[in-house]
Amino acid sequence: MSPVLESDIEVITATIPFNDDEKPPTSDAGSTKGLVSIKPVKYFKEDAALVADTVTAEVEINAASSATSREGLDLVVVLDISESMEEDDRIGKMKKAMHFVIMKLTPVDRLSICAFSNVAARYSPLFSVTPAGQNNLMALVDNFAAGGGTNIEGGLICALAVISNRVHTKGRTANIFLMSDGQESTGNARQVDLGDVPVYTFGFGKDTDHQLLSDIAKKSPGGTFSSVPDGTNLSLPFSQLLGGLLTIIAQDVKLTITPKTDDGDVDTIVVAPGTDYTQTTDADTGVITIKFGTLFAGEGRRVIINLDLKDSAADSEYDAALAEAQHSYTVQGKLQNQTPQDIQILRTPNPTEAPGTSIKARHLQAELARRQHAEAIGQARVLADAKELDDARYKLTDAQNSLDDIMLNDGQKLVSALRAELLQLLKLMETQDLYEATGRAYALAAEASHGRQRYAYRGSDDTDDIRLFSTPRMDTYRKQAHDFEKDSTAPLPSADEDVKQETAANPLASIAAELAVYLQNAIQALQAIEKIVSTST
Repeated sequence: MSPVLESDIEVITATIPFNDDEKPPTSDAGSTKGLVSIKPVKYFKEDAALVADTVTAEVEINAASSATSREGLDLVVVLDISESMEEDDRIGKMKKAMHFVIMKLTPVDRLSICAFSNVAARYSPLFSVTPAGQNNLMALVDNFAAGGGTNIEGGLICALAVISNRVHTKGRTANIFLMSDGQESTGNARQVDLGDVPVYTFGFGKDTDHQLLSDIAKKSPGGTFSSVPDGTNLSLPFSQLLGGLLTIIAQDVKLTITPKTDDGDVDTIVVAPGTDYTQTTDADTGVITIKFGTLFAGEGRRVIINLDLKDSAADSEYDAALAEAQHSYTVQGKLQNQTPQDIQILRTPNPTEAPGTSIKARHLQAELARRQHAEAIGQARVLADAKELDDARYKLTDAQNSLDDIMLNDGQKLVSALRAELLQLLKLMETQDLYEATGRAYALAAEASHGRQRYAYRGSDDTDDIRLFSTPRMDTYRKQAHDFEKDSTAPLPSADEDVKQETAANPLASIAAELAVYLQNAIQALQAIEKIVSTST
């Protein structure tokens, strides 16, 4: 790749058909078996009544922990180079963070850089990040100078034009990083149609329009908003999202819930609030489809459903088939439909009134509490925005007290993280000025993280106590980013080297997902044999 000169820069005033993305090397996808699995369904209560009743259940899908198989990354970074980026050397911190990003990418990954001030421009097409390309990209970034206004809309249009006009798309995942430190002075970014492209936004400093950046991320599938307070090094929040994007092992992840209405037990099925992903219900069949987009290695998605049951004609207990849960995903463009999971419950004349006491039931109770916790944060933010700070703090304190009721001996880490999150937000709501400077952004990032069940950086709270939804690779990159900020000249492992280190530390991780599939098939075969034998005797 040759250096991109100032005269080569294309100013984006409309969607330009670039069609000049560099063809990347073919990546070895490896085995696609079991990369995303579904867990046995959990229930709030162990049984249901014969009369009309409600069943609360949780369906959970998980991505394999190993990223030896991953999709090639097409990353478009949209950088704010407006005049305000000179403050607190934000532009210098941005350049250093971009060096970290560029150094972590491999030839199978492609990077394009757009930047905006009064207008937006594409500074480089999607290039494979070879060693030579890394040097050129870093030199390009180092030449940025701050000046002008803030045209976030133009930056988004630029990035989307790069992605929509790609020629090489098979087995590749397109994503956008968008960072800004100011308020829009030109355009309206909310009106931009993001399509199906995840946009991860970063609000840099107290003068950022955090609400706008949060709205953009929420509008995109799977995107999150991260708060980057003044004085923060940008390498750390960038590294955390990069740690996810470089471990995308599945795209187009979907979960379908199919009610078994013919069996006569189910009246209605509703997905409980708190899972912030696209959801549709077929009017004829009642089938619910939830689209999760991509999954990072080590991530999971938990869906809570409430099933209203009809009066039963039976007078004795029986196992009631309620629904079927099935997930699917694509790897290297190939669709993978997985084995369905039954949703069923014992219906009995003498149902248990209390919540279940099994480990699965307690985990479901904790998940319900986490969702109530996230809802309380959103309510507190709305109150604080209305300058009703005392009421906002009362809402958070009440949420803290509710955590005392969770009995989860083997999940105390979750409760501790939720409690620490509330404590941090309470501190950021001590005064209205403090809230508006950092508290609002913190709350918005927390809401994004909980709603998407995906890690989002929130600034000073990034401690071991509050790393909700972080993945093993993110934890690794967190340490690397800290070391990089201390000495940016020290060698930095590439993503390929990270995989080698992970495999060396856990040799079975790369085959664990495939082994799990074969084990599940064996169990199902044994169960079928057992059923045949029992019916023939």
